[in-house]
Amino acid sequence: MTDVTHGAPVAAPRAFVSPATERRVVRIVLVLVAIAFLAIFLFLPLISVFYEAFRAGFSAFLRAVTERETASAIRLTLLVAAFSVPANLVFGVAAAWAIAKYEFKGKSLLITLIDLPFSISPVTSGLIYVLMFGAQGYIGPVLADHGIKIIFAVPGIVLATIFVTFPFIARELIPIMQAQGSQDEEAALSLGASGLKTFFRVALPNVKWALLYGVLLCNARAMGEFGAVSVVSGHIRGKTNTMPLQVEILYNEYNYGAAFAVASLLALLALFTLIVKSVLEWRYADEIAATRRH
Repeated sequence: MTDVTHGAPVAAPRAFVSPATERRVVRIVLVLVAIAFLAIFLFLPLISVFYEAFRAGFSAFLRAVTERETASAIRLTLLVAAFSVPANLVFGVAAAWAIAKYEFKGKSLLITLIDLPFSISPVTSGLIYVLMFGAQGYIGPVLADHGIKIIFAVPGIVLATIFVTFPFIARELIPIMQAQGSQDEEAALSLGASGLKTFFRVALPNVKWALLYGVLLCNARAMGEFGAVSVVSGHIRGKTNTMPLQVEILYNEYNYGAAFAVASLLALLALFTLIVKSVLEWRYADEIAATRRH
């Protein structure tokens, strides 16, 4: 349609679309894309794992997870987590306290070292432990002379797991401790509280949700670690296989039902971690908001 009154064509007016409508359409499209991605790459694999685990019935599932070698793998996984999580708890709290409360030479180096496991492949970290503690390693022969075995034994698995999981707790505590400052601790000390009492009754309660969040992530990674543990374990059946390694062995032996049964236990751990993580994130967000208000 044109207007020829003044001899120049005029284009027909375009239908008006408000910015609010455009934003709403974009939001809906993005949400649908996210849901489709999660359905394809998360929900369907999880459903498949549980379907394969219970396809032969609950009795077959129970037999698979109570089989001797699988039960040993479950016990070893829990044992490794029982050692690595408390060790990382102590290290994480100490490192976060030092970084957040003090200024010292080498502080940036310490922060970089904490982040090191995030940038190194777990397989590489496992190889480093083999180089250090293996039979032909730097320290391994000396330890062997004293009857101490690290590689292809439980201590090596624990050390490798501690290495790949130690950033989680420290990295959750550092920002919240830096945001809160030292006013509460200084007030407690000025009122006569001892250092330990100040730490346990003032400092730790202030970061309890961040601490629980870090412990949760650390435990989930410790129980699901595969790369570093695979290198240092030696895959000794019934002795040094954790649950992820047992899944690989069962699958390679075409024992798919048992493999998916063990994998379903790890999937349950992941779902439990996700639920608790969501609750802690909600509480953690309130803690951060309260800190910013102060």
